[in-house]
Amino acid sequence: MPPQSHMMRVIEIAKPGGPEVLTPASRAVPVPGEGEIVIRVAYAGVNRPDALQRAGAYAPPPGASDLPGLEASGVVAAVGPGVGRWREGDRVCALLPGGGYAEYVATPSVHALPVPEGLDLRAAACLPETFFTVWTNVFDRGGLTAGERFLVHGGSSGIGTTAIQLAAARGARVFTTAGSDDKCNACLKLGAERAINYREEDFVAVLQSQGGANVILDMVGGDYLPRNVRALADDGRLVQIAFLSGPKVELNFAQVMTRRLTITGSTLRPQSVAAKARIAEALEREVWPLLASGRITPVIDSEFPMDRAAEAHARMETSQHVGKIVLKVGG
Repeated sequence: MPPQSHMMRVIEIAKPGGPEVLTPASRAVPVPGEGEIVIRVAYAGVNRPDALQRAGAYAPPPGASDLPGLEASGVVAAVGPGVGRWREGDRVCALLPGGGYAEYVATPSVHALPVPEGLDLRAAACLPETFFTVWTNVFDRGGLTAGERFLVHGGSSGIGTTAIQLAAARGARVFTTAGSDDKCNACLKLGAERAINYREEDFVAVLQSQGGANVILDMVGGDYLPRNVRALADDGRLVQIAFLSGPKVELNFAQVMTRRLTITGSTLRPQSVAAKARIAEALEREVWPLLASGRITPVIDSEFPMDRAAEAHARMETSQHVGKIVLKVGG
């Protein structure tokens, strides 16, 4: 671990705005607190919440770093009091409270996981944010089981490519939406049974023809909300994790009552350290073996040097990417 006076390169949000407000700067290397580790970052994942924070629409929770970056991979550089599992030099990937766009980052040690066997640090940086999100929403909240019909919107996104693979690996019938034939083909290769080009087909009609979706994972919101309700099977579950088209819409709740539907959702970042630790434990037990076996693997769209974070955000906001975007931070 560098001495406490050592400075590190970071990417700050100079002011709320577009990708251009992401600015290289220097800060002191963090010191691990009780139960924390400090990671020397190799790669940081780029995610939609980073862009929301950059735009001033997603404030960090109290006590979290104001730097963007909710996941990273690297090597443990320092271990705080009360940490039993990790040692300096261990290769890890971790869910972060913030601060991933930096050469070093502190995080609760219980939110770190070993790099799965067979994966490098670049691939490992793509895991925490999307796998924590998909696991807790699709399987914990949505209760998806083998044989059920699952619809995930935005199948070519980081969340989508993760959800398709994980749901298929666990025996669900997977349906997805995407905005081009190329993206639909990419989703089919990942294990989707049916990929719906939403510019040409109505996903409601497609799902109704199959008996309806048992679980829908949606990050679009807006006018998708009533359409999702129509696309659900009786006793179906709609899980909302974002609102790219807005959170407000008129909805007839009579269908929810008569067809015994469940509408739920969550955000990951504000949850307690203990809650996120429980998700990490489930992932290591249920999902890490699938990654180690090669049955599922993160899909990487592109890599940018950390000092070109603005370009990475611009790429993400075009929605042309398939899979994850990562920043290369260290060696």
